[in-house]
Amino acid sequence: MSSLKDKNIIVTGASGGIGNSIVEKLNQNGANILATGTRIEKLEELKEKFNNIKILKFDISQHDKIGEFIENATKELGGSLDCIVNNAGITKDNLTIRMSLEEWSKVININLTSTFLMCKYSIKKMLKNKSGKIINITSVVGHTGNVGQANYTASKAGIVAMSKSLAIEYAKKNINVNCISPGFISTAMTDQIDEKFKETIIAKIPSNRLGKPEDIANAVNFLSSDQSDYINGETLHVNGGMYLG
Repeated sequence: MSSLKDKNIIVTGASGGIGNSIVEKLNQNGANILATGTRIEKLEELKEKFNNIKILKFDISQHDKIGEFIENATKELGGSLDCIVNNAGITKDNLTIRMSLEEWSKVININLTSTFLMCKYSIKKMLKNKSGKIINITSVVGHTGNVGQANYTASKAGIVAMSKSLAIEYAKKNINVNCISPGFISTAMTDQIDEKFKETIIAKIPSNRLGKPEDIANAVNFLSSDQSDYINGETLHVNGGMYLG
């Protein structure tokens, strides 16, 4: 098992199911974590449950405050930043001919632009350390496309392309930028899906099951550790064989 002892890591979207699991896994392996999200009660639960966790409520749609957030989060972690996991994101699904400009823009602004800014200000901190890891959570549909998700798929595909550019720019500074692309993961949201529709989804997955939040957390744990030092600009697909990139 890879050790993350004394590594300072920010996890966004920590108040959701996958974010919770990421925080738990990194905590188990010794990381100092700053968990952020919009639901303070969920963040408080994390703080009570695990050691070495600090929390900050923050809405990543506030673009003009992201630099300040990274500054404050880094201070909370003791002044240095080793890794950030950009897990936060939203959906606003609609068929293309019905999709409003607001629905398009909101998803792009939060999923893509906010992730870019999180990366930008995190890199500034990591340059001082002369090392760092950035892990951007994308989605299988960013590679396959999906009905009613032109905005979401564009945002996730954009993150992949952006991450490749950042990896090339900062590899010489010992900063790794990678993506994790989850398939269909079992969360509170998927639990509400009609069983027949869920069976249709599972039928498309060679592993014959939905993924678990722990599957994503294990991938994050690997990419945030020293074991992934020679991996840069890549996308780790965690989808049970549903998509073979």
